[in-house]
Amino acid sequence: MGKITGFMEFQRLEEGYEAPESRVRHYREFVLRLDDSAAKVQGARCMDCGTPFCMNGCPVNNIIPDWNDLVFRQEWKEALDTLHSTNNFPEFTGRVCPAPCEAACTLNINSDAVGIKSIEHAIIDKGWEMGWVVPQPPARLTGRKVAVVGSGPAGLACAQQLARVGHSVTVFEKNDRIGGLLRYGIPDFKMEKSHIDRRVEQMQAEGVVFRAGVSVGPVAQAGVTNLSRETVTPETLLAEFDAVVLAGGSETPRDLPVPGRELRGVHYAMEFLPQQNRVVAGEAVPGQLLATGKHVVVIGGGDTGSDCVGTSNRHGAASVTQFELLPQPPEVEDKPLVWPYWPIRLRTSSSHEEGCERDWAVTTKRFRDDGKGNVAALVAARVEWSRDPASGQMRMQEVPGSEFELPADLVLFAMGFTGPVGSVLDAFGVARDARGNARATTDGQGCYTTSVDRVFSAGDMRRGQSLVVWAIREGRQCARAVDEFLMGSSDLPR
Repeated sequence: MGKITGFMEFQRLEEGYEAPESRVRHYREFVLRLDDSAAKVQGARCMDCGTPFCMNGCPVNNIIPDWNDLVFRQEWKEALDTLHSTNNFPEFTGRVCPAPCEAACTLNINSDAVGIKSIEHAIIDKGWEMGWVVPQPPARLTGRKVAVVGSGPAGLACAQQLARVGHSVTVFEKNDRIGGLLRYGIPDFKMEKSHIDRRVEQMQAEGVVFRAGVSVGPVAQAGVTNLSRETVTPETLLAEFDAVVLAGGSETPRDLPVPGRELRGVHYAMEFLPQQNRVVAGEAVPGQLLATGKHVVVIGGGDTGSDCVGTSNRHGAASVTQFELLPQPPEVEDKPLVWPYWPIRLRTSSSHEEGCERDWAVTTKRFRDDGKGNVAALVAARVEWSRDPASGQMRMQEVPGSEFELPADLVLFAMGFTGPVGSVLDAFGVARDARGNARATTDGQGCYTTSVDRVFSAGDMRRGQSLVVWAIREGRQCARAVDEFLMGSSDLPR
């Protein structure tokens, strides 16, 4: 490393933030990236640890020590090339990835981890500013055609890799804009959509064709209410393309079937969040779900729940409360016990800092109406968790006499997703695994292949609800599998 003692000399520096009281007034990004000199110092903290566990902790296996050292040396173009060698879209991961690489950092055993995510953010943003991120069209075309269904991070990564080795790639997206859950699931204050738009422009220059507003499945597809939407059948895709990649998201939300579920004002998070993204994009959304002046209760303690909190604060909610069924995790993990694995510990997001009451080990029992069919309150109770001595599994039990009621005008379910939309898999006749995802292995011969000939699957549709960085990894690896299938061998990275 360029500064062999840097980890002993310099402290971790977090990226700056716009103050909560001002950022809740808009939907723009508010994280202030490190300047060149600060990034240089943070790059100097990377140790010469011998075995870089950070690379194993990163799903795309970013070559982190190399680009940390290059940033320390201020060799930014080389740092960008190294970063792009493993990650197609570091501007996405540099903003929304929870950074499992930092959890695995060797320095994290007994100190603050290297600020890997902040350095990644600085590299890619500088790359765009300097004009270093340019299209990479193939030197020749193979004559093979591939259809990619879904334009989230898995589909985009797969499509870009395949196009760069000369295949003719068409991406199909059911929504009217490209980006999948990057576009409609992540609020603009975490990732502005201009980052997607410029990647789409790059990929179009590389030969990728995008067809938005096109559903893939049976012609009379259940749940498709837009009569002007075009539908393409699996038979058509298999007739026109040499291979098909199913790379849709995990979009079936987990429900909470308790009394009062049918009341107005009780919604899934993914009914609430995409509407605001559309409004920010300049679209008109009649009857938009708004938290303005309402008592909002978010059920679910993960990232989607946090996004609901941040959006509700920007709407001007009267109050925001977030419940989690599991017990409150410790503020600091036992690092020697957990490292290098992802620790379970209390995480406070920027949205929580903007204003939110949080509570743990709470179960929702029912919703009470106002006599007019609207939700007025949530009735909940506290629970205790204990390990069953026979099975070893954790069991939940309601605490007697702990029931309580909370005002609620808007309730948002953010409890995760149970699997992909089944109509696409059913239309292709793809076999599913025990969790309802497309059954496809990632090991050995024929990885990412489904039970249907010439049909592959990657990302959330194959592995279930996961991170953007995992989707990019699977998209890249699936592209290699498709290239091997079409050409007999592949030069794409594993």
